[in-house]
Amino acid sequence: MSKILIRGAKVLGGEPQDVLIDGETIAEVGANLQADGAEVVEAGGKVLLPGLVDLHTHLREPGREDSETVLTGTRAAASGGYTAVFAMANTFPVADTAGVVEQVWRLGKEYGYCDVQPIGAVTVGLEGRKLAELGAMHESAAGVTVFSDDGKCVDDAVIMRRALEYVKAFGGVVAQHAQEPRLTEGAQMNEGVVSAELGLGGWPAVAEESVIARDVLLAEHVGSRVHICHLSTAGSVEIVRWAKSRGIDVTAEVTPHHLLLTDELVRTYNPVYKVNPPLRTERDVHALREALADGTIDIVATDHAPHPHEDKDCEWAAAAMGMVGLETALSVVQETMVDTGLLDWAGVAERMSANPARIGQAHGHGRPVSAGEPANLTLVDTAYRGQVDPAGFASRSRNTPYEGRELPGRVTHTWLRGKATLVDGKLT
Repeated sequence: MSKILIRGAKVLGGEPQDVLIDGETIAEVGANLQADGAEVVEAGGKVLLPGLVDLHTHLREPGREDSETVLTGTRAAASGGYTAVFAMANTFPVADTAGVVEQVWRLGKEYGYCDVQPIGAVTVGLEGRKLAELGAMHESAAGVTVFSDDGKCVDDAVIMRRALEYVKAFGGVVAQHAQEPRLTEGAQMNEGVVSAELGLGGWPAVAEESVIARDVLLAEHVGSRVHICHLSTAGSVEIVRWAKSRGIDVTAEVTPHHLLLTDELVRTYNPVYKVNPPLRTERDVHALREALADGTIDIVATDHAPHPHEDKDCEWAAAAMGMVGLETALSVVQETMVDTGLLDWAGVAERMSANPARIGQAHGHGRPVSAGEPANLTLVDTAYRGQVDPAGFASRSRNTPYEGRELPGRVTHTWLRGKATLVDGKLT
């Protein structure tokens, strides 16, 4: 088994240390380590983190390989410092059976750039009428523990209650896309001053907040776990904070784009800024940052949503919703949370690795950088600043809202169980 000596890395942003990888495991962490025959990586004060874990990725395969595939998506993940991603169920066919989730899981095993854990649909065909094969997906080779109709809301309270009761039996979690459909018919952007001035259909905050309020109460009633996908409003933060104060078993995620971008960008009519849930106001952005810092929001999840050029290069109303995010997520978090003093790098590791691994039960990921732990690691040059150029993305799609924008930080190396998937910023 190969040995790798990472020399002078700032583990979780602390004092420089050496880290020795032996095979699939971290063998030693300390000062002035020596290892005969080891490959040496000069970290030069770069920050070493546990491999990142994304609880919310769209890999599109099967069915929309023109947007992304498991191979291209996991290459993008490795480029962004991720060693595990959870693949959403809105594929074609929908991942609502053991057969489809096993297909996605096996593709992840085959390509090996990061671990792929499929998310199963809550309802058959994402139609919200009948529970999918939750137990069969859990018992399958994929071992599904997270279920979501993401892209659509489980808006029927009875169906949602039954799903929460069902997954409780095996310690699973329902991840809700909180969007009351009747309140968002024809919606194109956040409902507010900008939507009124532009004449675009408004997407009210209450459409998200009302579903979250209902679901945390349902979770309390049945004693089950609920996870809130891509939380986006200040009001949603307050509901989750209240629920946690009552001891309700709720977790929540925020996307990088909701930590940085606002609905003012929609004035450009550039569909790259069209996303679900929509970009909100400056007040919401700051509430989300504070909630991520104080732990009300548990994790950062990318909601990586690739689309082919033709689905975004069109008029606003006809454009698809979504943004790619795996390759820029850590840079956005550095700019919004670390460089602002809201989080240190240990806090980033908790919210982008340890917590998502715990919520999704990604065993072997999100572990401490210490001897005896799996060598799932990412090395970050935090002093780097550069403009985002989507032409260099590993993702098959290029629909990033950050093109030409200067962002800090660059992932230089990623290791999956001791095997390098990214070296000096280049995929192996």
